[in-house]
Amino acid sequence: MPDNFGQRLVSVIMNCLNCQKYLREAIDSVYSQTYQNWEIIFWDNASTDKSGEISRSYGEKVRYFRELETITLFAARNKALQKARGEYIAFLDCDDVWLPRKLEKQIPLFIDSQVGIVFCDVIYFNDKGESEILYSRRKYRTGHCFSSLLSDFFLSQPAIIIRRSALNDLTEWYDPRLPCSGDADLFLRIAYKWHLAMVNEPLAKWRLHAANLTSKRGYLVPEEFDLMLAKYLKLYPNFTSRYNREIRCLKILGATARARYFWEQGESHQARNALVSYIFSSTRALIYYLMTFFPRRLAKAFINRLRAIRIDPATDQ
Repeated sequence: MPDNFGQRLVSVIMNCLNCQKYLREAIDSVYSQTYQNWEIIFWDNASTDKSGEISRSYGEKVRYFRELETITLFAARNKALQKARGEYIAFLDCDDVWLPRKLEKQIPLFIDSQVGIVFCDVIYFNDKGESEILYSRRKYRTGHCFSSLLSDFFLSQPAIIIRRSALNDLTEWYDPRLPCSGDADLFLRIAYKWHLAMVNEPLAKWRLHAANLTSKRGYLVPEEFDLMLAKYLKLYPNFTSRYNREIRCLKILGATARARYFWEQGESHQARNALVSYIFSSTRALIYYLMTFFPRRLAKAFINRLRAIRIDPATDQ
């Protein structure tokens, strides 16, 4: 590790609302880090279970804060960020887990002064014992990645560490209007100016379950993408002309997210309505559209296989 990097404080942002089931496993994974100069900013969003009691039992490295009434996730994250003292900011949800060498391996990549985000590979897993390594099926890029992220966002929240000065460059942090896309929006705006670096091995684990926020609110994604694009139009010169292809890809991804949500709810007609504008210009949209005419079990197996093969919307014509 380069000189002095082991002395730089990492603030770990943990937002919690009734998270007692997996909370000890998450906090223990931070305490197990080989890189020990960290603090946890634990933001209790007015939990009614034992989350507060559990987090306070860990001692002074867990800095505990509590809302009197529940607020939105990204409003709470902004408050947690205000309390962070570290030169680097990491994120860990209360149902996810870090592997022991995560900080040790990621922090040294910030020696490059252009790097604002360092990420790693991630293991997606569920309580049935099933797991998959994210970048075994996903493309990713490093360096200046704004265009790639805009067309096909490939980052995973528990993998990410950001440079505090990159955060401070922004005119706003999390946008509370984006309950599904707040993380993506923040990291995109950092990536507009800063470079990305990556440790190509799994150092974090993301738990998949029915309570995941985006699985419940997928119908909101297209509207949130429109809000993001309107914001970028004001922030970045010649945004529409420079990123026309990427904007189209983002709209297709939003339509697909909405279609998948309705399809999972058994509302195939609404799923088709979400996709119909794109089926003659996008292979991805056409395939998902056709799948809505088949029994869901058969279609779901096919789509899961398709995701493993991966159609890249940035090159999809």
